[in-house]
Amino acid sequence: MKKTNQLRNVLLCVMLFWVTLLSSQEKEKPSQFYLTVTTMHWNMDLEDFSMKDWIAIEKEFLDKVTKKNEFVLAATTAHHYLTADNREVLYVQLFSSWEAIEKAADRSDELIKEAWPNEVDRDAYFKKRGAYYSDFHSDEIYATFPGGKSSSSEAGDDIFYYVRKSHFAFPDEGSRKEFEALRNAYLKDVVHKNKYLKGYFPYVHAWGSDKRDFVEVFEIESLTDLEKAFEETGRLNKARFADEDKMKAESKKIGKYFTGFHADYVYKAIPELRKIREVSKK
Repeated sequence: MKKTNQLRNVLLCVMLFWVTLLSSQEKEKPSQFYLTVTTMHWNMDLEDFSMKDWIAIEKEFLDKVTKKNEFVLAATTAHHYLTADNREVLYVQLFSSWEAIEKAADRSDELIKEAWPNEVDRDAYFKKRGAYYSDFHSDEIYATFPGGKSSSSEAGDDIFYYVRKSHFAFPDEGSRKEFEALRNAYLKDVVHKNKYLKGYFPYVHAWGSDKRDFVEVFEIESLTDLEKAFEETGRLNKARFADEDKMKAESKKIGKYFTGFHADYVYKAIPELRKIREVSKK
């Protein structure tokens, strides 16, 4: 990304309302992290496709480049499980800042040349790797949003990601105080208490196709746990209210901040293709 200033201006314009109006993060903490999502598609014409070989090829890149790239805090590769497109493969990476995304790209170029110093060998590897994918791919960048629940999973664990994408509305009568109060109460008493959710990660659009995007990623261990998580969410939410009328009233209040649209996706992470973020205990 060479057009840093242009992209930063887009970011600031898009995020101005929700970041300044709604964010309640403490000033001494990092204001945001950034998530890049590259959606690739399988090459359906590849006759000798092998999942084992594909994982080995991607793991080589992960070990030689991604894990050694100090600007990439964490990384996950996941594939379609329950989505509209069975060809999808997602490459997800976490960064500490907008500038770190650029630095990571330059650092990856250096590490690639170190890993495959011979140009012939380098071209051969990327040709073999590229054969698994079609030419089409898409990119999105998201910014972290307050209220997440840290992952309790470890390297090697089987992980599913239930992804819910909603669209923000921008009501004139809305206020930061009301939105935070409603959302924080729900997160505290429902999401964070749901034992079937191993992690919860909310993101907002930073750069991509739709500035209204609000993406919530729920980390679970199995599809069975996803069903249980839905049931537990309903139970915990009802427990917050003395009667159903109060629950409906609060739902209506928070609902005005969203258009009513949402889409659901389930992806399965590849355990071998993860870079776990190292969090300082200081």
